[in-house]
Amino acid sequence: MRTTVQIDNELLMMLKEQAHRQKISLTRIVNQTLRTGLQAAKAPAVPKPPFQEQPYSMGAPRLCIDKALALAAALEDEEIIQKLLLRK
Repeated sequence: MRTTVQIDNELLMMLKEQAHRQKISLTRIVNQTLRTGLQAAKAPAVPKPPFQEQPYSMGAPRLCIDKALALAAALEDEEIIQKLLLRK
């Protein structure tokens, strides 16, 4: 079948050199290259092993985090008080 395809100049030169080395026509080398590329694309990919996370112990908590929001609010209040005192 005859068709028109636009090929980059660099790629065309590589194809011509390959055809010359193998002593075959440009048409044949283009067909072989396309066929090889399409077969490689069809080949099933090797599945990657599933990611496994390594757990590490963080030790016992140093403070009770049950009331973390209350602790954060208290720290924020202290910060605001310090800023207000500096403005006097």
